[in-house]
Amino acid sequence: MMGPAHSLSGAAAWLGAGAAAAWFDRPMPWPVLVVGALICAGAALAPDLDQPSATISRAFGPLGRGLCTVIGKLSEAVYNATRGKGERPRTGGHRTLTHTWPWAVLIGAGFSAAAVYGGRWAVLAILFVHVVLAVEGLLWRAARVSSDVLVWLLGAAGAWILTNILIKPGNGAEWLVGDPELRYVWLGLPIVLGALVHSIGDALTISGCPILWPIPIKGKRWYPLGTPRFMRFRAGAWVEVSVLMPLFMIAGGAGGVYALDLF
Repeated sequence: MMGPAHSLSGAAAWLGAGAAAAWFDRPMPWPVLVVGALICAGAALAPDLDQPSATISRAFGPLGRGLCTVIGKLSEAVYNATRGKGERPRTGGHRTLTHTWPWAVLIGAGFSAAAVYGGRWAVLAILFVHVVLAVEGLLWRAARVSSDVLVWLLGAAGAWILTNILIKPGNGAEWLVGDPELRYVWLGLPIVLGALVHSIGDALTISGCPILWPIPIKGKRWYPLGTPRFMRFRAGAWVEVSVLMPLFMIAGGAGGVYALDLF
């Protein structure tokens, strides 16, 4: 899928998680719902770190392009080192390592640890990165024609405001665990969810996605899971734009309304 659909699906997924949390009597304070939706929208672009031409590579200038090159080489190396006998060697790592569940869990755990042990400044950095990505994804065309500096300023302002809101008592810094020593540990959850939603979205397209690596399926460790062939579509096709994106908006809106108990 393309950037806007990925980001919308990420935001909708976190709003749905908020509805589920409310159902199980662990409701999210509204700042957690908003911050989580933005982080998840941004994190839903992050698996494309393995592709130098992706939205995420343009979002942070030379630093982003350099990181994408490194991750692409790492993904290629991991694929070739772990591929099964029936899987051909590859040049290029797109839709390999960063499109798997272990990567999603590892990245989410890393960001959770950074938030817990790094405190406010780590939270600011996490929010800045993901708000910038959310803007790039949700406002795709507008972000492309605007200045990168403008998008970065918007991300910095958003991160500063949201961090100051979260830190106030009762606004959700300690949501889920309630332990002051584990403040912000939940920040890894929308990152995990965003990465998984990205891979599930790519599984709907023609190429499929090896989400379950390294579990072997039909003799392949990098088996591209997906819907039946007749249901798959090309990235950016009318199904994505005219069907899936409106569905993500409706589902996200419904989840947000329920999570905030607005009816």
